[in-house]
Amino acid sequence: MATPTSTPTTLDEWKAAYGLAGERDVPFTTLSAEPVKPLYTAQDRAGKDDEAGLGLPGQYPFTRGVYPSMYRTRLWTMRQFAGFGTAEETNERFRYLLDHGQTGLSTAFDMPSLMGHDSDSPLSLGEVGREGVAVDTVDDMQTLFQGINLGDVSVSMTINAPAAIMLAYYVVAAERQAGGAITPDKLNGTIQADILKEYIAQKEWCFPIDPAMRLLGDMIEYSTQNMPRWNSVSVSGYHIREAGATAAQELAFTLKDGLTYVEQAIDRGLDVDDFAPRLSFFFNAQIDFFEEIAKYRAARRIWARELRETYGAKNPKSWLMRFHTQTAGVSLTAQQPLNNITRTAIEALAGVLGGTQSLHTNSYDEALALPTEDAVRIALRTQQIIAHETGVTNTIDPLGGSYFVESLTDRMEEMAYEYFAKIDELGGMVEAVKRNYPQREIADASFDLQVEIEAQKRIVVGVNRYTEGDDGDTPILKVDPALERKQVDRLQGVRARRDSGAVEAALIRLKDLAAQDDANLMPPIIEAARVHATEGEMIEALQDVFGKYTEAPVF
Repeated sequence: MATPTSTPTTLDEWKAAYGLAGERDVPFTTLSAEPVKPLYTAQDRAGKDDEAGLGLPGQYPFTRGVYPSMYRTRLWTMRQFAGFGTAEETNERFRYLLDHGQTGLSTAFDMPSLMGHDSDSPLSLGEVGREGVAVDTVDDMQTLFQGINLGDVSVSMTINAPAAIMLAYYVVAAERQAGGAITPDKLNGTIQADILKEYIAQKEWCFPIDPAMRLLGDMIEYSTQNMPRWNSVSVSGYHIREAGATAAQELAFTLKDGLTYVEQAIDRGLDVDDFAPRLSFFFNAQIDFFEEIAKYRAARRIWARELRETYGAKNPKSWLMRFHTQTAGVSLTAQQPLNNITRTAIEALAGVLGGTQSLHTNSYDEALALPTEDAVRIALRTQQIIAHETGVTNTIDPLGGSYFVESLTDRMEEMAYEYFAKIDELGGMVEAVKRNYPQREIADASFDLQVEIEAQKRIVVGVNRYTEGDDGDTPILKVDPALERKQVDRLQGVRARRDSGAVEAALIRLKDLAAQDDANLMPPIIEAARVHATEGEMIEALQDVFGKYTEAPVF
């Protein structure tokens, strides 16, 4: 390295003095928004209006955080995702997590529940209770939260296509606690219900896009009118990112989905300030540390601007982007799985420094199976160490003002608006999804990433470099196959005990109202839940009216 003969006073002089004039940007072309420069200075922020674009925490446009004091007065909610087997097993895990310091419950459903199939459907064989909890009827929902006061706890449910049915089960299960004292207006939590994301990335659907959007609109309208503490949709970038999207794609497609839901609700006649404060978001925390932080900061700023300037929201609460973060499942490796503890810690720290409102940390063994209790405890302890030992909660937005972070935040914002323009040219997000535009963009990004890994242009420790040695046999959780038979027997027992005439009448009414474009379907779904109609029965009734969906291939 050259030794300068005089003190450099400009960036160009500094580069020349130390032989860095020809230093190239790091060509991160897949996960990162753009090539990363070797050094950032005030020149990278020249001409930027920090008063309007940065501001103070808790003030528009909320780049630095949605609340003035952030974690100095209240930590983020530690909300670990849990669910497996039958409702009894998951209820035990919920109680375990609450006993070990978790402050909110997040429910994982099994694949049949996510796809709208009953546990005794031929399509459910071998999948019941494997990836989450099996919930077929309101009876399962009651068992799932037995001994947990639903008026006191915040509950998140990760389900989308059949979300209206699960919300109905939850409302009825709550009504049956505490002698009917827990009415819908007392419930606090979130249901994901982000249906556009399903067609883009996660691929769990029950109906064609247009009636699925109608059902989501019914949920937003019902929640706005009856559940003032409930987040009626959690707009999810997490699964978009897990499908292979870049950070910029996750940011753009997620925000555009959310803005599409805002437009739909306004078109229904709802006032934006009546529903927007109860919209929430769900983002991924990937391994590219600073880019993730910039993504969250850009997301808050864009959402605040669009809600205020484009959609005319006047309530400052409507401008707030409150979001949950989960560390990246796709970043976990089956090889040398203990390395995943480090990955998760770094990703969780990015979520905290990015200003998340709640956080889930993945367990190190999740590339192999559902997490063991020991792995879950380490994941939760990771959050607690960040909260209580690192000092990052002592000051608000500690990276605010960083030349690099602010420059990357600006660029992430620019890239999001570039995608917005492309989507608008196609006729909006619904039309773009029908034409497979975001699906193709994600597929291309995912392919590019895999090429980089295989060519060792991107290093994954323990996978394509530093592969010597291993961690030995990693204990994994095995779901007892007998639980599937137990769940099927329980379901068939409910069918045998219920009033079949009442169920048939409820399903007929549901179909009749589904055929009426202006009818809100939440009340008849809730009535069907009360008489113990199963999820699969309600889905099939709606499919008789709405039809089914087959995806057009994107390749």
